[in-house]
Amino acid sequence: MSTYGRLAFIGGGNMAAALIGGLLRRGAPPAQIAVAEPSEERRNWLRAQFGVQTFADNALAAAQSDGVVLAVKPQRMREVSLALAPRLTAATTLVISVAAGIPLDALERWFGTGRGIVRAMPNRPALSGYGATALIATERTGRSPRERAESIMNAVGLTVWLQAESQMDVVTALSGSGPAYFFLFMEALESAARDLGLAAEVAHRLTLATALGAARMADEAVEPLAALREQVTSKGGTTEAALAVLETAELRATIARAVAAAARRSVELAAEFGRP
Repeated sequence: MSTYGRLAFIGGGNMAAALIGGLLRRGAPPAQIAVAEPSEERRNWLRAQFGVQTFADNALAAAQSDGVVLAVKPQRMREVSLALAPRLTAATTLVISVAAGIPLDALERWFGTGRGIVRAMPNRPALSGYGATALIATERTGRSPRERAESIMNAVGLTVWLQAESQMDVVTALSGSGPAYFFLFMEALESAARDLGLAAEVAHRLTLATALGAARMADEAVEPLAALREQVTSKGGTTEAALAVLETAELRATIARAVAAAARRSVELAAEFGRP
C-alpha cells in the first residue's frame, strides 16, 4: 500500500480531480483511489482520465478506504456527512474536508470524535499543481493522521498548518479568494496596455509573463516584498509615476477592505452550513 493509503473522494469535481492527478504523479496507485460522483458522464471521464474506481454511491466508494476526502459543495456537506458517517466502520478512517466554511466542530458532530479529522483549504491553482493549502485538525487528531493529510495535500502544492481554526477565514480571504484578485489586476493591466496601443495578444502574453516573473522573483528572494518593489522603482522613473497613482487611489486600503469582506463572508458561510 502507498503512503497515502486507500482513499475515497466523495465528489469528483475539479478539486478532487486536481488532488487525484497530483497523487498519481507522486506514485499513488490508481487502484487504491475510489471516487463517488453522481454524474455518470463525470464518472466515465474520471475513470478514463485517471484509471481510478468510480461509484455512484458514496458508501460503496468509501467501503474499502481508510481515508475519505470530502469534496462536495458546502451546502451539501451536512446531508452527505450524516449519511456517510455510519458507513465508515473503521474508527481509524481519516476524514479530510476541502469544503469551504465547514468548521471542525460540525465535522466532529457528523463523524464522531474518535477519528482523525482535518479541515483543508486549497485554492484553484491546485488544478495546475501550484496550490496553497492551509490545514487545521481537531485536538483529538494524532500526529500520524496529520502527517498523512499533509502528504495528501502536498500533492497539489504548498501546505501550511494553522494555529487556530479562526485563522481559516483569513486564509479563505487570502489564498482561497486571492487568485481572483490577481486575475482582476492582470485583466486591468492587460486592458490598459491595449488601450494604449498594444495588440491584444501581445498585451496578454506580456501581462502573464510579467505576473509569473514577479511571483517567481518573490518566491526565490530573501528580501521582503517591499524591498523588491523598491528595487524596481527608480527615483523619477516610470515605475515611480505609476505607483504614485496607485497610492493616491488608496490601493492598499481598498485591498484591505476587500480581504476583510471575504473573511466576513467566510464566517457567515460557516455559521450557515455548519450549524447543528
